[in-house]
Amino acid sequence: MNQHVSDNLRDVKSTKQQPEKRTMRFTLNGVLWSLQALFGFFFAGSGFGKVLLYDEALYAAAPRAVAWYAAVPQPLIVFIGVCEVLGGVGLILPAMARVKPMLTPLAAAGLTLTMILAAGFHIVRGEYALVPANLLLGGVAAVITAGRGKLRPVAPASITTSRALWSFAVLGAVVLLTFVPTWYTMTNVQF
Repeated sequence: MNQHVSDNLRDVKSTKQQPEKRTMRFTLNGVLWSLQALFGFFFAGSGFGKVLLYDEALYAAAPRAVAWYAAVPQPLIVFIGVCEVLGGVGLILPAMARVKPMLTPLAAAGLTLTMILAAGFHIVRGEYALVPANLLLGGVAAVITAGRGKLRPVAPASITTSRALWSFAVLGAVVLLTFVPTWYTMTNVQF
């Protein structure tokens, strides 16, 4: 009996002396946050490029870069862009600030619908090469909708100074990393 106890104590001591190995764990919450950040920035930047087409000169040149722009009225392109910008920001900020976090799955649902409509539009026009991108983007938005809506929702909380500062920092990052390069490219590069 004493031998058994001493063996157990030796095993406990040997496990305490070995450094703990860190392993990377993938959690649903981590995957959702990664998707929200990545696709939030993508949709915000893509949408901002469409918003810039309110400028007549940019709108006139745009069909040389993106053929389907010629088939859509300028106000509709700008409206789609505003929806994508708001949807992209909505994927990140409400959940991050934890102020009205149910806006995040609603933003994702809106982006899912936008991508379904875009896929249908491209199918009707025979632009089949563009449909997989729409389906991928819509599928990821649908995953975020389900994940943040039912599977792993973010609980609302009172706004704190640190959460507000993080939210402003993320909004600043969206502006610097997506809006500024998009604006520069569209106003300084010839199509």
